[in-house]
Amino acid sequence: MNHNTPLPPVPPLSPRPLRHLSEVHRRVLTAAQLRSHGVTPGEATEQCRPGGPWQQPLPGVFLLHPGPPTSEERLHAVLMYAAKERVVGVPAQPGAAEPHRQVYPDAMITGLAALTLHGFSATPPLTALDRIDVLVPRLRRLRSTGCARIVRTASLPAPEQVTGLPVAPVPRALADAVTELTDADAVCRLLTEAVRGGHCEPASVVRELNNAKLLSRPHVVDAVDSLLAEGQAIAEDRLYRMVREYGLPDPVWNVDLRLPGGPHLGGLDAYWPEQAVAVELDTRAPRQGHRQDDDALWSEYARKREHLERLGITVVHITPRKLRDAREQQAAVVRTALMASGDRDPAAYVVVLPR
Repeated sequence: MNHNTPLPPVPPLSPRPLRHLSEVHRRVLTAAQLRSHGVTPGEATEQCRPGGPWQQPLPGVFLLHPGPPTSEERLHAVLMYAAKERVVGVPAQPGAAEPHRQVYPDAMITGLAALTLHGFSATPPLTALDRIDVLVPRLRRLRSTGCARIVRTASLPAPEQVTGLPVAPVPRALADAVTELTDADAVCRLLTEAVRGGHCEPASVVRELNNAKLLSRPHVVDAVDSLLAEGQAIAEDRLYRMVREYGLPDPVWNVDLRLPGGPHLGGLDAYWPEQAVAVELDTRAPRQGHRQDDDALWSEYARKREHLERLGITVVHITPRKLRDAREQQAAVVRTALMASGDRDPAAYVVVLPR
């Protein structure tokens, strides 16, 4: 039996012909979907007998050919098993007849499979994964079985559509993958690629690792240290490029400010002494997973900014994400601050030291 082999005889009242389905959805169907096409549970079970033309890779999910499933078929099978409801044949746009897509409420691919779908090179190919992680709400009554590993969460993130499949965002997929990994080098490679490849910012990764209570594991802590160093270097490089690409005057880079004979005022990523304008990168990544840690870090930033501004120094606060996604806008903010310096009272004299 090949992929085009018809289903068993369908009663005349069957309301939905198979031709409305995409190719993969003609090959992977749930028991409920088969019933909608007139195939009874007994008929489906008969087709899955040893040596039969069909197989049942997961409870309630049928593969309508005898050979090994493709990676696409396995992904759809796992989602069909885990989804709260199974809806087939939803047009891509209202009123459109084709193409149809499958909707999987309350289920999305996560872990290593999700990272592979996101384009990571440090993850195994889908064909090498014995199990595919699928993220579902905590209270769903499902068990891991076959090629499906159930991962539960109190709050589902908004899925991203990758090759037509609901996939967990990279930070959440990373946390779910790291949960199963004990190899320090493998964890470090994944976290580094997430940031170096532009998939996400370090703070979002650390937040998910905190939520998953993974920062008590020494090999994860070591990988996070490398991640934060990588993220800082990338953010600084974006700041250098912003200054060059948008023709801003050269600042002094990575400096400490002090009052003459007085206290340390704090470090800055870039400073224009003549205009008394500073740029500070916000690379906060709280390590303990508690809101008060984030609040304490923010308070530290705010105190330093208020102190400098009382001395007449304008502080521009920029996040790595804004440098990545809105570099021109951030350059305009810095340029405006530099141009406005002539309209302000002179700043207090400060000592500028290399950091």
